[in-house]
Amino acid sequence: MLSSLPPLSLYVHIPWCIKKCPYCDFNSHQIKDGDTAGQGFDEKRYLEALKLDLQSVLPKVWGRRVHTIFIGGGTPSLLSPAGLDQLLSDIRALLPVNADAEITMEANPGTFEIEKFKSFANSGVNRISLGIQSFNDEKLKALGRIHDAAQAKIAISSAMDLFDQVNIDLMYALPNQTVSEAIADLDIALSFNTAHLSLYHLTLEPNTLFAKYPPALPDDDSAFEMLDVLMDKLKASGYERYEVSAYAKNRQRCQHNLNYWQFGDYIGIGAGAHGKISAHNQIARQTNERHPESYMQKMFADGHALIEERLLSKEDLPFEYMLNVLRLVDGVPTPQFQERTGLDLAQINGMLGKALAKGLLDEDPRTIKPSPLGLQYLNDLQMLFLK
Repeated sequence: MLSSLPPLSLYVHIPWCIKKCPYCDFNSHQIKDGDTAGQGFDEKRYLEALKLDLQSVLPKVWGRRVHTIFIGGGTPSLLSPAGLDQLLSDIRALLPVNADAEITMEANPGTFEIEKFKSFANSGVNRISLGIQSFNDEKLKALGRIHDAAQAKIAISSAMDLFDQVNIDLMYALPNQTVSEAIADLDIALSFNTAHLSLYHLTLEPNTLFAKYPPALPDDDSAFEMLDVLMDKLKASGYERYEVSAYAKNRQRCQHNLNYWQFGDYIGIGAGAHGKISAHNQIARQTNERHPESYMQKMFADGHALIEERLLSKEDLPFEYMLNVLRLVDGVPTPQFQERTGLDLAQINGMLGKALAKGLLDEDPRTIKPSPLGLQYLNDLQMLFLK
């Protein structure tokens, strides 16, 4: 039984992109003009489906305010200015959104147009997350990106004039990348002095083109060396690592992602979107139909597009909780475990003891916090809480 409900966020999934990147395992579908299978980007129809999707979940969140909105994909910046404005207007009409809500949009530099992005800002987007990945044209080509380094730099400079916060997504351990090339990428990123930077290790995810045709990647030792050097440079430049892959200046952390990592609640609308909604006596996870056309057909025919709604059991909850909070460098206050799961901490004392004995958990009893070793071997730490 939860004594109080956690903060509530909203995630909106835009499933289309101009070109599917070979490393991407997200639910994204390359636009094909005139494709009768339904992968053509029908903005008006999809926005209507999103509105119905949000309406279908309202009874589960009556009276709860939304404090962050995240529009992800795919490539959300494919939306027209009018389409984005309609989306946010529909959301505000249906949900009580905090006046100071963080509203993030992911954007591909290859879709950047100054007037279009001005319109996004005027509609209420106050945080933009740019999928830069690299400033090396050779690496960008290897990653299948549609932009080049020059476009990336223009997009960042212009975005900093338009939005309250700008995040740069950067990757390392790229095909045939050297340590010096990784450092050069970060140096360019740091020159823009954005408030936030996300740094991801390129991994070969199942069911991707890279998994089928793997490129030559740096070995583990080289990747660790890259990360050590890059983290040192980020720290020296005033960036605080607050999550495994996230770094912020002046505490300007991504509030939406923090809500995920602190086991908050979130509505998920759109093709393939996931949601987590708590009530006082249960916590449920929902998953939508993945394919855009099937999603829209189900929305218009049935009024929802759920393919799964699963109540989390008492056995599931420790792992579900730790899977998120242990990503945070500072962890969370220990009492939050009971507040967010409804379980007594005593139920996981044995698991906590094992983690402490392995040196993967910080010894301070006031927090549930990974040790430096625990962050390095995060998967091993999280698995200790799996029944």
